[in-house]
Amino acid sequence: MSIRTACPYCGVGCGVRATPDGRSLTVEGDADHPANLGRLCSKGSALGSTVGLEGRLLHPMIGARRASWNEAIARVAGRFSETIARHGPDSVAFYVSGQLLTEDYYAANKLMKGFIGSGNIDTNSRLCMASAVIAHKLAFGADLVPGCYEDLELADLVVFSGHNAAWTHPVLFRRMEAARARGQRHVVIDPRRTDTAEAADLHLALAPQTDLRLWNGLLADLMRRGAVDRAYIAAHVAGFADVEAELARADQSPQAVAADCGVPLADLETFFRMFAETPRTVSLFSMGANQSAQGVAKGSAILNVHLATGRIGKPGACPFSITGQPNAMGGRETGGMATTLAGHMDFDEAARARVGRFWGAPRVAPAPGLKAVDMFDAVADGRIKAIWIMATNPAVSLPDASRVRAALEACPFVVVSDCVADTDTLAFAHVKLPALAWGEKDGTVTNSERRISRQRPLFAPPGEARADWRIIADVATAMGFGDGFGWRNPGQVFREWARLSAYENTGRVLNLGPMAGMSPEAYEALEPVQWPVTAAGGTPRLFTDGRFQTADGRARMVPVAARGPAQPATAAFPLSLNTGRVRDHWHTMTRTALAPELCRHAPEPYVEMHPADAGPLGIADGALARVQTAQGEAVALARISDRQRRGSIFMPMHWTEALAPAGRSNPLVAAEVDPRSGQPEFKHTPARVRAYRETWRGFFLARDAWRAPSGLDLVWRRIPHAACQLHEFAGRGDERERAALHRALAGKPGGDVLRFEDPGAGSLREAWLAGERLDRVIFFTAAGALPPRDWLAELFAAESLAAADRAALLIGRQPGTPSDTSAIVCACRGVRARRIETAIGEGCATLDAVAEATGAGANCGSCRPEIARMIGAARGEVRHAA
Repeated sequence: MSIRTACPYCGVGCGVRATPDGRSLTVEGDADHPANLGRLCSKGSALGSTVGLEGRLLHPMIGARRASWNEAIARVAGRFSETIARHGPDSVAFYVSGQLLTEDYYAANKLMKGFIGSGNIDTNSRLCMASAVIAHKLAFGADLVPGCYEDLELADLVVFSGHNAAWTHPVLFRRMEAARARGQRHVVIDPRRTDTAEAADLHLALAPQTDLRLWNGLLADLMRRGAVDRAYIAAHVAGFADVEAELARADQSPQAVAADCGVPLADLETFFRMFAETPRTVSLFSMGANQSAQGVAKGSAILNVHLATGRIGKPGACPFSITGQPNAMGGRETGGMATTLAGHMDFDEAARARVGRFWGAPRVAPAPGLKAVDMFDAVADGRIKAIWIMATNPAVSLPDASRVRAALEACPFVVVSDCVADTDTLAFAHVKLPALAWGEKDGTVTNSERRISRQRPLFAPPGEARADWRIIADVATAMGFGDGFGWRNPGQVFREWARLSAYENTGRVLNLGPMAGMSPEAYEALEPVQWPVTAAGGTPRLFTDGRFQTADGRARMVPVAARGPAQPATAAFPLSLNTGRVRDHWHTMTRTALAPELCRHAPEPYVEMHPADAGPLGIADGALARVQTAQGEAVALARISDRQRRGSIFMPMHWTEALAPAGRSNPLVAAEVDPRSGQPEFKHTPARVRAYRETWRGFFLARDAWRAPSGLDLVWRRIPHAACQLHEFAGRGDERERAALHRALAGKPGGDVLRFEDPGAGSLREAWLAGERLDRVIFFTAAGALPPRDWLAELFAAESLAAADRAALLIGRQPGTPSDTSAIVCACRGVRARRIETAIGEGCATLDAVAEATGAGANCGSCRPEIARMIGAARGEVRHAA
């Protein structure tokens, strides 16, 4: 029987129909869920590959030993209580996650802000959406997202501001792709020619950190054209005159704006004209806008344009902040951020008293707590002496990550509750608490359009794993706060949260009042619904009447001035490092790395750079390159592409110590933050690139994951395959270094060993067999090429090797007709580039024709822009970046 639940990945909040069979799972999109209407992206489609118990944390641990829950809870409660007694409430902190359910978030916030009495609870959503939160509050009076997904289909123009939707929100992108068939146009504002930009009508490849200048220039141009809605402004908006005066302080001519942004004047004028002439416009903004030391100002500039033109609260017209995590919105609602109380309430005296009355709380936090980067700075300097990290991996995900690791290593008491046993952050935990994973959790999440959906359990809790809300309640009870945390199930937590949202609510838009009295059966059967919830149901759009959550009901336009990056490029670091996501992976890969099909499109860390930057440095496509900033160094595969803007480089943010210790990008990122939101500037850090210049290369295939021993001068990466793990190596040491690695890889003697060695070429090839099965393979070379890995990796699935395969092992290539080793383009169907190229050569001239012939692009569609590029290349169409 299928169970309706919600996907645990991005903020789209897709509905999933999942059918469990033992511990295995088949999934399909829920055609009745209004967020995705049956579609799933590659990550959602692969959920069935991620629900096994390998690598799970299944029992509480104190240090290196297994402990009972009673002992672990007592240790956590005792150390937190002791720390608070000695050093005060602000000496402890919680760092939580958009992977938590709303019920978990609510429980954690209640314990910290209501009963411990500190504001020191913050969420990894601080890294994603905090700037949008502040921009919303400044403009609307509260953190309110005005639009809904239907607007993306009704719009005649969609502007993507720092938003690569084709990769990060592919299901929404497919909905907009369908709208393009009726004439919807797309403009992409992004330094990189992403897949979203590739398919757009217009791409503005602007210089780093100039998007505020662009949006201010647009507003000034709209004023010159008489395209602002002065009647709407007079009735519903305050602050227009102040913004107008601020714009007048700089040259806002198209020529000046184009020069400052580094975009062609004709393209800029085309954008200005398209926006002015298209009333039904949606501006989507995401990480590229938010992750900046100017993130709040950028968000305000976007909101200013929509308020000035009255393009808000109307079908197909709104500014739309798209969240990155499945429950970033739920955390924002329930007070998971250090800067707010629950229910969109602030720390004013009336709100604190209101929340205190509702909770019966002994000591409501008197002021906002420390934001994420500041929180770990406080861990580093000793102000925070005990921290509880829930469902997130800050040792990888925060900027200047090496400093975060040092802080955690020195912290007197670190608690981590997680579902996996081996993350970079868990290595620093004094107590490890096993939490439920997706497929076991029971509760709610809120997506980017304010839609609440149920995440339902598919499996019984494994081992001793518990729900996060229950772990929090157990610790609260052990700290002496049991009266406030006596819930028996998640439905009770949710109903309490709904009651709080309605409590003494005389004007707050966020209101779940009608849900406060739901029966257990109604909670279990809850259908997706958008807040605010009324007796008539959910609310698709906000501000349809022009009323906002401010004292006078008017929205506020906020004057913002363009300025340069917080850290400009220098002669020592002349390039701009931009970090972000790849198409098929999620955050720090603790889930997606379990699905080998998601590891094919971008199998290892890379640095993308323009040919004009790479050429003078002697860096070739596919070679290893050293990326250096003032904070640290990484080594990654060079991808040379004119889709990258000159002077800028890009690195993905997903890799960890377990997968590519030298390829981690966030230790390179400067910890510059927006002064109001505290959101880090992940999109610009001054950097330089050098060739790595390895003296030897190799790879190792084995059934289990392996880590290189410390002390060796080498770079390694692990790439999961269906039946084995591929480990890639490169080093700059001498023969002794390689010999030390070989001894570590070879392990204990045993089994049949096939061996070939050419000392003159520095070549070594070995294969171990355990009975009739392939067990391990090692290939090294100091000169010459290494064979493709895919065929060797596939042999690990065989129960016995054919004689021809065994004979070809040390050649490394399939006997007879060679297999297709070209890059995977479609992760959902495993379709390679060569097959698509063949189909195009045989006459498939459209995306649908290629999908019909190969299956590529027929599922989630995130590969369709890449296939379109391949079709264009076959026609001789070439596009160039700035």
